[in-house]
Formats: sequence, C-alpha cells, structure tokens
Amino acid sequence: MSTQTATTQNSVSKPSIRAKIQAMGGFLTNMVLPNIGAFIAWGILTALFIPTGWIPNEYLAEMVGPTIIYLLPLLLAYTGGRMVGGQRGAVMGSIGAIGLIVGSDIPMFLGAMIIGPLGGWVIKRFDKLLENKIRAGFEMVINNFSIGILGFLLLLLSYTVVGPVIEAANVSVTVAIQALVATGFLPLLSLINEPAKVLFLNNVIDQGIYYPLGMQETLNVGKSIFFTVASNPGPGLGLLLAFTFFGNKIARRTAPGAIIIHFLGGIHELYFPYVLMKPLTIIGMIAGAMSGIATFQLFDAGLVAGPSPGSIFAYLALTPKGNFVGIILGVLVATVVSFLVTSLILKLDRKSDDEDALTESIEKSKTMKSEGKQILNASTDVVGRKAVNKISFACDAGAGSSALGATTFRKKLQKENIEGIEVKHYRIEDVPKDSDIIVVHKNLLDRTKLSFKDNEIITIENYIGDPKLEELLDELKER
Repeated sequence: MSTQTATTQNSVSKPSIRAKIQAMGGFLTNMVLPNIGAFIAWGILTALFIPTGWIPNEYLAEMVGPTIIYLLPLLLAYTGGRMVGGQRGAVMGSIGAIGLIVGSDIPMFLGAMIIGPLGGWVIKRFDKLLENKIRAGFEMVINNFSIGILGFLLLLLSYTVVGPVIEAANVSVTVAIQALVATGFLPLLSLINEPAKVLFLNNVIDQGIYYPLGMQETLNVGKSIFFTVASNPGPGLGLLLAFTFFGNKIARRTAPGAIIIHFLGGIHELYFPYVLMKPLTIIGMIAGAMSGIATFQLFDAGLVAGPSPGSIFAYLALTPKGNFVGIILGVLVATVVSFLVTSLILKLDRKSDDEDALTESIEKSKTMKSEGKQILNASTDVVGRKAVNKISFACDAGAGSSALGATTFRKKLQKENIEGIEVKHYRIEDVPKDSDIIVVHKNLLDRTKLSFKDNEIITIENYIGDPKLEELLDELKER
C-alpha cells in the first residue's frame, strides 16, 4: 500500500491521455450498462432456442436475428443520444442508428455507440444556437421540424458514410483477431488486456471491442470466445488468493473480502490496487489470463453474451449447452496459474511492503491534525475545516467499486453516530458539482479533474479499508 497521506488534489494540470481514454471507456460503459438486461435477454433467447440450444425451437428462434440487428443497436444509440442531448438527443440518435442498421450486414453496436452521441450533440448544439431566439408560440413547430430535418440528414449520413466506414473497420479487426484464433495465438491478447485493465481501461476493451465482436460471432455460431478474453474472473481470483496467503499484513487482511466481491460479485476493480501495489504481479495476471484463453480454445468454449458484471455466476448463466466443462476449466486453470506465479513473485520479494512506513505515516498524520496544523501541499490530502455535507464516491461506471465504497463508508458513519452527511456513488462525470469531497481511485484522478478542477478530491488505492478513508473518518469524528 502507498505510504502517502491523504491529499487535496486541487491543482490544475493537463489531463493525461490515459485519463481521456478512461473517460471514453466510462462513456461507452454508461451506454451499455443500462441495456445489459436486454443483452442478457438476447443471450438467454439464443442459448435456449437456436438449433444448438438447450430446447431448440425454430419458431421462437426467429426472434434472435431481429433482436440483435435492430433492438440492441437502437437501445445503445437511444441511450448514447440521451446522455448527450436529453430526450431530443435520444430521438436523434435512434434515427441515425436506423441508417446504420439498414445499410450494413453486421450488428451495428460500435456504429450505434458513435451515431447515438453524435445525434445528441448535433441537436444539443442546434438548440443552443436558437436559445432565447424562438418567438412565443412557435416552440413546438421548430422543435419538431428541427429534429425531423436534422434527423433526416443524419439518417442519410449514417446510411451512406458512417455505416460503410464502421463495417470496413469491423471487417479489418475481425480478420486480424480471427487470424490469431486460427493460428492459436489468441492468448497473446492478454499482453494488452491485463495491463490495460489495471489502468482502468477494462471497459474500453470489453464494451468497445470484444462485446461487438462476440455478439456478431454468437449470431452466426451461437457462442463466442471473445466474451471471455478480458472478463475471466479466474486470474483476479488467483492473484487475490496469493495475497491472502503470502502478502503483507494489510493485504492478508483485505484480500479475502476482495475475493468475495470480485469473484462472486463480478467487480474486478477490487484487485487492481493489489497489482498496482506490486507491479510485477501483472506477470501472474498475464500468465493466468493466457492459460485461461488457451483452455477455452482447447475445449472450443464460449459464452452467449457478455458477462456483466464479470462474476462466476454470470459466466455460468451465460454458458451454452455443452460448454460448461470448458468454461469452468478455463476459469480454474487461470486461477491456479495466476496464484502460482503471483505467489512466487511475493515470496521472492519479502520486503516490508512499506507496512511500517504506512503505520508511521498514519500516526504522524493524526498527530499533526490533533495539533491543528493544516497540511495543504501537493502530496497531502487533509480535509479542510469547512463543513462537510456531501461525500461522493466515484468510479468508472458508478455502479461497481464506488457503490461498494459508498455503502461501506456510510455504514461506518452510522456506527460512529455521525449524521447529516450524504454519501452516494456516481459515475465520475455525474458527480454533483456541490460535492464537498469526491473520493476516487488514484488512477482515476486525472479523469476526475477533467470535470472537477475546484472540488476537494481524495485519492485512494482500495475502496475497502484504505488508510485515507480511515483518516477521513477520524477527521469527521473530531468535528
């Protein structure tokens, strides 16, 4: 764990490329997340009624194609347009998506995630230009015809330009990845996937690349290995088990709880801090993920839809007939390999892991606060003396690790009989501007500062039992 004390991050710096990519991944996630139920419904429909399904039914299987071709892309476009331009943006995005759907031969998930927000942006800009310029009584006419005319133009653009470009790009990516599959080199994707995931780019990879490819393949063959290449909970389980047995005292205390939430709850962000604490353990993650993919390939196993969250329960629920052995072994093998490699790395590096330094730092910070000193420099995060009424936990999608952190911290406040403080969780970009304190993982700091340059931000490494959260609790108790 880091030995830094909590520090207020109010300085304005140029956002990093990683922060911008994280923001893009968060945006994609928030288009997909509200519609996950529809994707799962389609996956169940496919698993049950296609010719190779559990209960083949030619009549009911007729719904499989239209659902993936029309319903799912339209939902994505509608949601993306709404996120940018409200209800009018949602309508614009849906109009544009129809042009993509009609003009292509593949499920237009990626295209919908582009044209939806574009439609929302177009109508939002148009409404801004006409703000306070419409004569009274003409609002409905202008509002309706503006969407009609701009939607018509967007429809033509998506049908003639955007659709063909997306389809060509999709073909290129598909050919490249299928070449990896054909040559047996698909496990090499783990060299990219695992480092990207611990940098909180997991949603960019899954929602932006593998899910569209997986849905397309599932439509043709009833399942896809692409749903497993970045979502396997096995490597993370192996890493957390290794820290449970061979990590330092702090890791051994927190890792078991993280195992339950990661493996059963599907919130993979819980293991990211452990990799960041010991960067060499990424080797174990890569080895585990590669062995898992190789096992899936060996047994020709796949899932019928994207497991979101990436829980073992979601894996089993979305496993098609005849694939349970391969899926279970893929998760198990990944767990064992990751555990063995990570354990070896931890055993070879039996340093104190800054545990003593961390304890000294926390005690020193408490002493300073008791003396009434304010530490407000670039490397400290001491909460100021202003009243705290609203604390916002934020993460990539606002529905996983931040929810866990907010719930845990809220219970601690209740236990200490501290009242009058609102503690909620949000997607980073949705955090209320009047938040007194924003709590985020340190790797999401740059992205957070894109939207909140003047708010007080506390960075943590772990949403469960992080020393900085304990320090914040102590500060609130003192008040």
